[in-house]
Amino acid sequence: MCQCFIAWHLQGCPNDLTLTGRLRANGSARVRIGATEVIVSVKAELGKPSLMQPDKGKVLIYIDCSSTAEPAFEGRGADWLSADLSNALQRCLLGAKSGAGAGIDCSSLVVVEGKICWDLYIDGLVISSDGNLLDALGAAIKAALSNTGIPKVQIAAGASTDGQPEVDVSDEEFMQFDTSGVPVIITLTKVGKHYIVDATPEEESQMSSAVSISINRQGHICGVTKRGGAGLDPTVILDMVSVAKHVSEQLINKLDSEIASAEAEDES
Repeated sequence: MCQCFIAWHLQGCPNDLTLTGRLRANGSARVRIGATEVIVSVKAELGKPSLMQPDKGKVLIYIDCSSTAEPAFEGRGADWLSADLSNALQRCLLGAKSGAGAGIDCSSLVVVEGKICWDLYIDGLVISSDGNLLDALGAAIKAALSNTGIPKVQIAAGASTDGQPEVDVSDEEFMQFDTSGVPVIITLTKVGKHYIVDATPEEESQMSSAVSISINRQGHICGVTKRGGAGLDPTVILDMVSVAKHVSEQLINKLDSEIASAEAEDES
């Protein structure tokens, strides 16, 4: 597996501007795996829980592919790939529509059930691409969330005339987002009779299918997504899951080490 490098977003872009123009990102990180490099920022905004999930906040993921990263990213190619990556990350990190199995705990984002919650906007930018984009973006999201501080909120004793609670959002006190259950993504690319971890663009161009599995530190599978039209035998998928679990342990340990180093460097 290629070496992984992490730095906080401060070194890549202005820290007061997220990738979609939202001001004052709450957390961010830049990750480089091999020659693939991505930046992710996280912005927290107060919102209202959905009617279907009144006890959960919301997480929205949007990926933008820079036309300078790859010639294929120009025009419609970039739009298609951005949407594909965004959807794949939603499936891998946020579980089913009910939220079951989600790697990101949305229940921790509720302020007042059914009334107020935090909405997390996760924006990713692909700076350069040398294959394995989904895994790099997954690592960057985990790193950015570990760097995310959510303002503490005080609920006023009385309610406003419309029944909506009044809140006081702190500018000085923040809660660190818990990333202990946030998974990493391991993609296994099937070429011929073999499947490859951390595939290059050349290997990806020869693939019959690719399976991306998100696995957290506890070994729980949080989501699975597949690319390519070729079907896979159930025994092959089970073997892929076994390999992904083994590789995920190595990646999580490496990622945690890089996050700790980046934090120490940021504090010095």
